[in-house]
Amino acid sequence: MERIMVIGVSAGVGKSTFARRLGDHLNIEVYHLDTFYWRPGWVEAPLEDFISAQKEVVSHDKWIMEGNYSHSFNLRSELADTIIYLELPLRVCLYRVIKRWLSNLGKTRPDMAKGCNEKLDWQFINFIISTYFPRKKEMKIKLADLQKSDLEKEIVILKSKPDIEGYLLNMKG
Repeated sequence: MERIMVIGVSAGVGKSTFARRLGDHLNIEVYHLDTFYWRPGWVEAPLEDFISAQKEVVSHDKWIMEGNYSHSFNLRSELADTIIYLELPLRVCLYRVIKRWLSNLGKTRPDMAKGCNEKLDWQFINFIISTYFPRKKEMKIKLADLQKSDLEKEIVILKSKPDIEGYLLNMKG
């Protein structure tokens, strides 16, 4: 377990927090895709720059990369030895997004690009709600296909807070 992808069903599922904690346990550097994708002021980076930053990371022997970004999923999944998928209920994800916004008002989170202060708007809430169930279905298929095509790859699916905590606790042992 040295090249790890952490993905999730939605914003607010806990990908960044989980990846940081896992990185601490395994002593592996964590890379947040949001820091590659966003430029100051919430400007999207050119796709070539976004892909190039990921190619640099996956060239390392050990890494944890956190984030969904479907247009570069295969780049990461092909080289990952472990894929960890977090799937908590929609209400939990929405609650966490609102809590995160309130906790970080006027600040930039460590897992976000510099100059991208925390924000929350109805467009983002709508995005979370409208993509949650289609993504849940899509990820089930995608992970099953990956499992069939690469028997060496470890696929971990965590669907509750106790599952997540138990998994991290086992990392310590």
